[in-house]
Amino acid sequence: MPGPFSLDSRVALVTGANTGIGAAIAEAMARAGAEVLCAGRSDMGETIARITRAGGRARALTLDLSGPVADLDPFPDLGPVDILVNNAGIIRRDDAVDFTEADWDAVIDVNLKATFFLSQAFARAAFARGAGGAIVNIASLLAFQGGIRVPSYTASKHGVAGLTKLLANEWAGRGINVNAVAPGYVDSANTAALRADAARSEAILARIPAGRWGRPEDIAGAAVFLASPAAAYCHGTILTVDGGWMAR
Repeated sequence: MPGPFSLDSRVALVTGANTGIGAAIAEAMARAGAEVLCAGRSDMGETIARITRAGGRARALTLDLSGPVADLDPFPDLGPVDILVNNAGIIRRDDAVDFTEADWDAVIDVNLKATFFLSQAFARAAFARGAGGAIVNIASLLAFQGGIRVPSYTASKHGVAGLTKLLANEWAGRGINVNAVAPGYVDSANTAALRADAARSEAILARIPAGRWGRPEDIAGAAVFLASPAAAYCHGTILTVDGGWMAR
């Protein structure tokens, strides 16, 4: 009998699954029993190879979230999809007084607008077939704090947290669980500039009770939990996975 954390017989679509947190989530969901659709505009070959070598099931889905997304609906051609992980995200850094409209729009489009419209398409498909499902959004500590030199990223992640709660309010009664994981400072491409700055890296580490940067796999287990039957009564949860940062 499958346990409460099993994703056996489920299909999960994970955006931005080519590297970092997205790749770790895709692999963890495959280990939990899901067939994983690794979605994005980059090559997903390495992630899929790791999953298949471990005995899992995965396939690639080309999905460009940087342009207009309101009409971007992959679900009719995929068959039933039970889990959506909105992980794809980008970041731009500059002082607020110098931040450009182009950098603002690029980040908001991928991090927030695409999260909403993919969630909308997922829900429409689920409701049409009379099914429920689970949506896991990837937020950030900057859903709660301001950060420095990342105005559009901070705004987008505050938006993801609010959107998670709104969609949970609307869809919980219709069988879709909508929750989010808020990673702390994770060793990934988005934090490369911070880790390369010795002073900033030291200041960040000094505040993390766990005493280390997070790893992508630290986030993956939380995403599997929120997508699993074990989280059936979780709606609108923003689960921080931050090494204790927010407790400091």
